[in-house]
Amino acid sequence: MKACIDIGGTKVAVGLAPAGAQPEILARQSEPTAKTGTPLALSEQILRLVDAACAAAGVDPAQVQSAGVSSAGPFVKQDGRIALATPNICGGLAGPARGLPNDWMSVPVEAPLARRFARLRVENDCVAALEAERRWGALQGVDDCAYVTWSTGIGVGLCVDGHVLRGKNGNAGHAGHSFVVDDQDALCGCGNRGDVESLVAGNAIARRFGHDAADWLGRASSGDAAAQETVDGLCRILGRMLYNLVATLDLQRISLGGSVFWHHRAYLLPRLQAQVQAHFPALTQGVILAPAGLGDRVGDYAALALVPD
Repeated sequence: MKACIDIGGTKVAVGLAPAGAQPEILARQSEPTAKTGTPLALSEQILRLVDAACAAAGVDPAQVQSAGVSSAGPFVKQDGRIALATPNICGGLAGPARGLPNDWMSVPVEAPLARRFARLRVENDCVAALEAERRWGALQGVDDCAYVTWSTGIGVGLCVDGHVLRGKNGNAGHAGHSFVVDDQDALCGCGNRGDVESLVAGNAIARRFGHDAADWLGRASSGDAAAQETVDGLCRILGRMLYNLVATLDLQRISLGGSVFWHHRAYLLPRLQAQVQAHFPALTQGVILAPAGLGDRVGDYAALALVPD
């Protein structure tokens, strides 16, 4: 058995996977992401959920020696090991104005988990989702592609000429923290004001417009003109980020997932596609936006794609 660990700003999910070519997640356990106590609270939560998954599956925890960790970033290195500097987990990054119940600047993950697992791989969640989508989903056979999540935050995994991009600390693809406007009221959890995530992420929509993303998207899908105008503005911002990725990296296909996108994909996909195709046909002609082939399970399979056989 292998442990599949998915760390998000909203929840942590853990499952077990048997050896084999086909993706399969067993005994899945999930809880809201730990954000109080010491910075070790998150790794302690993960190890407890792994034990719970083993108990549910009737597996001796000592038999689970391999783990893949798909985590929201960015990452920082502490003594050569990956720690999280994740805006939706670490309240110290933007300070009390962001409203998180801690003052953490970073959260150790790789070091405490390496003491439990003999084989461990930690990657940004969108890099992991990209690998899963290339292996089993909508990006199979595509060498120039990206996976983008529109969820609690905005994340990107990138592949060019068949090579997954990672960067010096594994943070390549953090286009959600690229600047869009000078807006002092749009505070991102990272401390930026006016980046993509501060304007369109799931946790930003309620702060900006007074209702959560599901409310705005549900009303827009039902024909509410005011909601449609608001959602069109969100699509314009995210669509420009997608266009910038295509223009910079000459991508062929982008797979989209995340809770904000997934539950309203029929409404959002054509609007995002139109935003990309509205600019410079020499770069955008033939570029395809597609829903994640792994659907709302992409987070589970992302972690599985990291675990060594």
